[in-house]
Amino acid sequence: MGALHRGHLALVDAAFERADDVVVTIFVNPLQFNQSADFDSYPRPIDDDLARCEAAGVTAVYAPTASTMYPSGYQTHVEPGDLADRLEGPMRPGHFRGVTTVVTKLFGATDPDVAMFGRKDFQQLAIIRRMVADLDLGIEIVGVPIVREHDGLALSSRNVRLTDDDRAAAVVLSRALGAARDAYLDGETDPAVIVDVAARMIDAEPRARTEYVELVDGTTLAPVDRADDDAVVLTAAWFGDVRLIDNVALG
Repeated sequence: MGALHRGHLALVDAAFERADDVVVTIFVNPLQFNQSADFDSYPRPIDDDLARCEAAGVTAVYAPTASTMYPSGYQTHVEPGDLADRLEGPMRPGHFRGVTTVVTKLFGATDPDVAMFGRKDFQQLAIIRRMVADLDLGIEIVGVPIVREHDGLALSSRNVRLTDDDRAAAVVLSRALGAARDAYLDGETDPAVIVDVAARMIDAEPRARTEYVELVDGTTLAPVDRADDDAVVLTAAWFGDVRLIDNVALG
């Protein structure tokens, strides 16, 4: 959605490992926002984004307007299914319907052989993989590892909206997830215990307001009875008026 940072450019680098021609799509999708204020305040530095794409050597940039994507009379949407009903789903009604709709349209416009998505939006990645399989789109979906700041905070276009104090506090997310993964690597397999390790650390940060910490299967996003290498711990929390998400795979 623009405001490109090192995390986005890592997708470009990963794409060039698999293809000769790389297309970047940039579109701030109104269907993905539950609050108009969040949509209105979302950064749109298109000139900077285009310069970064040129410097990265991309073949083309597709940056349509909202009126191009959703002209008068538009009414067709792509329903994401059960994968969208938990985690981020209840917190952001309609968000993933907007994601699946716009990604399908962007796929149609660019006709990719392979498409790169960051693992930071892990639920989105799982939903898109399911959608591509269900609709027989014939596109290889690649999840690219999270790119982090020097202190562990996952890169996000929203990070620039954090106050200095909230920015310092937000590091607790990656540290808590790391502690949960360490507990698993030390032999803990009880999901409740692993989740509690992360949740207690986040709750102990006075500037954080936790929405959820959950351990799920990495493909189905369903809760598991026993943690294994395929499980993922996901979290969302508020710092001031900025909502951040993060996750870690146990394996």
